[in-house]
Amino acid sequence: MDLVLTQIFNGLQYGLLLFLAASGLTLILGIMGVINLSHGSFYMLGAYLSLTLTSLTGDIFLSLALGIPIAFAFGAAIEWLFIRHLYERDHLQQVLLTFGLILVFNEVQRILWGTFPHSVPIPSYLSGSVKLFGLMSYPNYRIAVAGLCVALALAMMFVIQRTKIGRMIRAGESNREMVEVLGIDTRLLFRFVFAAGVTLAAAGGIIAAPIESVYPGIGESVLITSLVVVVIGGIGSVRGAFVGALLIGLADAFGKVFLPEFATGLVYALMAAVLVARPGGLFGRA
Repeated sequence: MDLVLTQIFNGLQYGLLLFLAASGLTLILGIMGVINLSHGSFYMLGAYLSLTLTSLTGDIFLSLALGIPIAFAFGAAIEWLFIRHLYERDHLQQVLLTFGLILVFNEVQRILWGTFPHSVPIPSYLSGSVKLFGLMSYPNYRIAVAGLCVALALAMMFVIQRTKIGRMIRAGESNREMVEVLGIDTRLLFRFVFAAGVTLAAAGGIIAAPIESVYPGIGESVLITSLVVVVIGGIGSVRGAFVGALLIGLADAFGKVFLPEFATGLVYALMAAVLVARPGGLFGRA
């Protein structure tokens, strides 16, 4: 029983981390219509920011506070330099340019941080574990990460559903031309959306670094899994990304323990089952 509960907690915690990356991707794809293959590189950016900033500040949460504005500014710069030129172009050009960005980011990472894996220390005040049920204990840091992910998810949903900028984002997704007629600068709106998506992915990389360690190519696997989450949840649906990420997290956690030889296949089998039942995703347009 303890093993099952542990895997449930591990799956939920992994799913919540995955949601941060996948929600940014679904915003960019659903609202801006851009296939951004370099999205995993922003998760990698967060992981390496965590490595550098934690070595300077000594605390992962200070690193997060400093890394979020850095990631937002970086995302806005990337949108202005490259992504804004893709809005009226076909998906092939979007794929080629963003794939090129992956190669550039990987080379920059190699130059700045080298090719060896690194570890990021867990804060001493979260280094222990807490008893949950009977003999079961769970690491304090993983619980803190799960709580932080939930807080960020609720904050993002509040912004999208309850604020003026959120209403503009939803209107831009539905009818970009009408939003422009109303006098809203969609160029700045899309820049904000892209930078926010980058920030979410980077935040996931920052807080995951003490759990997963930091190594070259960390973003590629996150990109693939995030795309699966987006497909399962429905393109453009933040709620769908949340549910899809939790499903993938649980499938991955239980698969690695009980069916290790089929663990990766379970994730794609889940995606296939959803697409058969709901071609538009769980919360997407059918």
